[in-house]
Amino acid sequence: MKKVRVGTIWLDGCSGCHMSFLDMDERLVELSQYMDVVYSPYVDAKEIPSDIDLFIVEGALSTDHDIKIIKEIRKNSKLILALGDCAVTGNISAMKNLFGTEAVLEKGYFDLADINKGEYPSEVVPTLLDKVIPLNEAIDVDYFVPGCPTPADAIYEVIKAIIENREIKISDYTRFGK
Repeated sequence: MKKVRVGTIWLDGCSGCHMSFLDMDERLVELSQYMDVVYSPYVDAKEIPSDIDLFIVEGALSTDHDIKIIKEIRKNSKLILALGDCAVTGNISAMKNLFGTEAVLEKGYFDLADINKGEYPSEVVPTLLDKVIPLNEAIDVDYFVPGCPTPADAIYEVIKAIIENREIKISDYTRFGK
């Protein structure tokens, strides 16, 4: 049996869903029989490989770099799974949208800064988007799995269903904010 090639990434989020992924514990050993993780914060891949079967994406899109990377992921992946409330709705990251990019930068770099007060970062820092967006506003998404963070049981059941090419009722395992 050919193993499913899987990639994972977290963008603008807390990495809590990736921690839940690790919380699958011994079930990771079971899943490793059916999948190879070829790109992830867990492995040392530097570039997104082509021909990914399933890419699991945590986090919202908040920078020009996020947009660039998510488009490359979509181009190189057969299926995209939006993991967690940030990827599905923008969640906490999208709270910036209530105030606007300029107000957030001013608060962080002028009002609250102790070091380099009044200086916006200008080198090696991606440009913030005017609005934080969920994945589906930039690319087509195949699966949406909510949760904050998404429970390990839900992640396991969804991955298993995808590997087995069967339907799953995700609301049996998680919901927004659960």
